[in-house]
Amino acid sequence: MYKRILITLNLIILLGSSFKEPLTIYNVQKGLVSFRSDAPLELINPISNELRGIVETQKKEFAFSINIKSFSGFNSAIQKEHFNENYLESNKYPTATFIGKIIEDIDFTKNTIVSVRAKGILTIHGVPQERIIKSELTIRNGVISIRSNFTVLLEDHNIPIPKVVHEKLASEIKVEVNGELKPK
Repeated sequence: MYKRILITLNLIILLGSSFKEPLTIYNVQKGLVSFRSDAPLELINPISNELRGIVETQKKEFAFSINIKSFSGFNSAIQKEHFNENYLESNKYPTATFIGKIIEDIDFTKNTIVSVRAKGILTIHGVPQERIIKSELTIRNGVISIRSNFTVLLEDHNIPIPKVVHEKLASEIKVEVNGELKPK
């Protein structure tokens, strides 16, 4: 009896180790975030290629962040300085984050293109806001590509616009995110 239990236990261990649990964690390998302020007197369109993030596909959970100081492509050095020091206060609030869950059910093992809604907390300038952000996922050969466009209202994140620059800085900022995630 003892020998039979031992053989059964060894068989379970042997068979169990030959089956791999599906890989469910994906990390951003390439990521780009740009924003656009289209005000009456000035267009500002900086970009950063320092998007960081992770998606856990079984739980449909995600977390993304961007270093505020990593944005470049401002119209002038003084504009970048004002962006970091006066508006986003990047020494005090160095990152923007979006953390939450994908609402739709997705089969991440199949090649597909699908629109999803991501529900979570978008934190910019230290101010969290619950958001649902639509995104397009392209899944090809185990690689997930994300593309999303959404707007951010500066007042929702307590980012002041001084009267002296209100014609040069839009109160509604258009954000574009593109990322490529691969298995961890």
